[in-house]
Amino acid sequence: MTVVYVFLGILMIAGGVSCMFTPVATLLSAGYLIGILLLAYGIFGIARAVTQKGSALDWVLNILALLVGVAALVRPGSTLVLDSVIIYTVAAFFLIQGIIQVYMAIKTKVLNNNWVWNLIAGILGIIVGLYSFTHPVFTAVTVGVLIGFYFVEAGISMIAFATSGGYSGE
Repeated sequence: MTVVYVFLGILMIAGGVSCMFTPVATLLSAGYLIGILLLAYGIFGIARAVTQKGSALDWVLNILALLVGVAALVRPGSTLVLDSVIIYTVAAFFLIQGIIQVYMAIKTKVLNNNWVWNLIAGILGIIVGLYSFTHPVFTAVTVGVLIGFYFVEAGISMIAFATSGGYSGE
């Protein structure tokens, strides 16, 4: 079984490297992945709502997830909307993280001698967030590269875990 996991780890590393060299294509493929995930989430959520007598909000959210998932996979161009959601969510994350980091640097100024570095990092986060909102292609490339890094890291972890005896299959 260890050989299988090492092989899968190598495939993940190769896929990650491919994602890093084609970041925009990677992001454009992410819309399909989100569509599949929403479809699965909706189906399993509805099944859970049926078996556990879910609330009306459960039903609404699961049916909405199902419909968005189906629309993303069936309707041409709808995955581009999901890709845009990813781009602007990442931009919002950078901006909010920067604002929080600036706030925390100022708040802990008395307790922390290195507060200036936190302040600078927060300001840079705000700049990256604002830049990401105004230049979504930059964010698309960034997200594609980050997905690639994640796959490489996950592949290395899988190989390390498999060779350490973690996937013994027993």
